Amino acid sequence: MKQISSILTDFYQLTMLQGYVEHSIDDIAVFEFFVRKLPEKRNFFMAAGLAQVLDYLETLAFTRNDLDYLADDDRFHPDFLRYLANFRFTGDVHAIAEGTIFFPDEPIIRITAPISQAQLIETRVINILQFQTLIASKAARITLAAPEKLLVDFGLRRAHGAEAGLFAARASYLAGFSGTSTVLAGKMYGIPLFGTMAHSFILAHDSETLAFEHFAESHPDNVVLLIDTYDTEKGADKMVALAPRLAKKGIIIKGVRLDSGDMVIHAKKVRRILDRAGLTEVRILTSGNLDEYKLAEFSHADAPIDGFGVGTRMTTSADVPYLDCAYKLVEYAGIARRKRSEGKATWPGRKQVFRSFDPHGRMCGDIITLENDKLTDTPLLQHVMKQGKRITGQPDMKKSREYAFSQLAGLPDYLVQLNKSEKYPVEISKPLIELAQKVDLRNSIEP
Repeated sequence: MKQISSILTDFYQLTMLQGYVEHSIDDIAVFEFFVRKLPEKRNFFMAAGLAQVLDYLETLAFTRNDLDYLADDDRFHPDFLRYLANFRFTGDVHAIAEGTIFFPDEPIIRITAPISQAQLIETRVINILQFQTLIASKAARITLAAPEKLLVDFGLRRAHGAEAGLFAARASYLAGFSGTSTVLAGKMYGIPLFGTMAHSFILAHDSETLAFEHFAESHPDNVVLLIDTYDTEKGADKMVALAPRLAKKGIIIKGVRLDSGDMVIHAKKVRRILDRAGLTEVRILTSGNLDEYKLAEFSHADAPIDGFGVGTRMTTSADVPYLDCAYKLVEYAGIARRKRSEGKATWPGRKQVFRSFDPHGRMCGDIITLENDKLTDTPLLQHVMKQGKRITGQPDMKKSREYAFSQLAGLPDYLVQLNKSEKYPVEISKPLIELAQKVDLRNSIEP
């Protein structure tokens, strides 16, 4: 995918940057990205998007077209534009691994760089991490609601733009989905592709049976038929009647898809029709406005559904369309900094998150503390980029997905439920509290 322009940012990032440059303000700054609070009914987050952030940082540069556009705005000075022509990110990044479960106030990425660099990247870093984390967190809940089921991202057509559709496919696959219908996501991220047919394919034929036959002959190794264009059960009967004729041609029907009506009732009726015909291996797949709550209903109703195409509600995270997140300065020129705005206060200094586990490998509590604090628990933030270059040995998508699975398996039972549970224990360490008090005291006596 073509690299997105470096001027895809908020205007104030450039105005601040010019101020920093003209006044030679460019000591080392430390920014951290975190989420302030859990949305209603959510019990955890799953981190995603780090790979795209690192791609962005490694390739960040202003093109001649970018500079020409900015030159037309008389608020940007020639010396500043010459500075931008040579702009590159040369900082360090510490982050928690993609697929990691995390909680409010825990930094999932820390940027250490000259403030001109660390400030400029704010908008795009938030843009990438907020969205992918949002979708991965939603997809993780869907994965937990339908264990061992085929889950396919069907959301591209309802995504808020092309990049959102691609990122949603990636984030959902990371969180446990089986694949996507988005072809470019398959090419870019190695995600398995799934797809059946649209109602229009059926409607373009004068006979529903003929439509089934044409599709099967065109895709003999992956025959999944959409049977609810007219009447779901009659569609199933036609498919059953067609199956022996296709079998003589060496074509085996693998599944049927339902996209409308009462899925529980239709799935049970269709299952009986298929089983009576001896087609016990034919899977039933469903789609249409599905989410974790619907899938939990299907499970409780013992609906014989083998897989789900999940689109709009996952790709847009319909019930929680954004995260209350922030990217804040926590240190500048070696001095800890802290925002104290009402309702938006931050913790100062470079931080680390340590996680403890019970004897069964379930996570049982986190501590947010200072980076140099020596604890015996597992540290979550790792060094992933040094001097603007990605550190080798980072996991690929397959390994990140396996890690995400292990994270979900390590959730305590009370966090797995769909409704709000008891709060997972996250402790603010004594050294961090003491540092905040020192920063507040320093700020209170400033002239």
